[in-house]
Amino acid sequence: MPPDLGPFVPTPMPVVRKMLEAAGINKDDLVYDLGCGDGRIVIEAARQYGARGVGIEYDLRLCEEARARAEQEGISALVEIRHEDISKSDFSDATVVMLYLLPESLKILEPKLKALRRGTRIVAHDYGIGDWKPLHTEVLWTQDSFKHRVSVWQVGQ
Repeated sequence: MPPDLGPFVPTPMPVVRKMLEAAGINKDDLVYDLGCGDGRIVIEAARQYGARGVGIEYDLRLCEEARARAEQEGISALVEIRHEDISKSDFSDATVVMLYLLPESLKILEPKLKALRRGTRIVAHDYGIGDWKPLHTEVLWTQDSFKHRVSVWQVGQ
């Protein structure tokens, strides 16, 4: 059994859109969402930008829900949902990695994130990655009056 990397808390859609925008997503990207939950980030990347997406999720029920959503949106050819433990997954071919994980989980993934190809963009919702300094951070408030931070890093910078 993998370590518990956190509960499923859906990223609000305005934050999803901000994450994709902050990453500068385009049709040539391969976007990974680690702990993808219902798949909303990779589905939106495919739907809005034509990017390919891979969601990795340990909860089989959420994987099935994400696959069904991709099918319903008509973009299942661009989206793959993997039922895997992200601490053991290979996401080294990513051009963009999306994260909404607790700091303890990010600490577990930090060596894999550091090993990504130079130029890979990493975007995190709310939590930073160790002592890494983001290239930029944006703050937005959602209608439910919650404050969200979206931070961007680029491997090798």
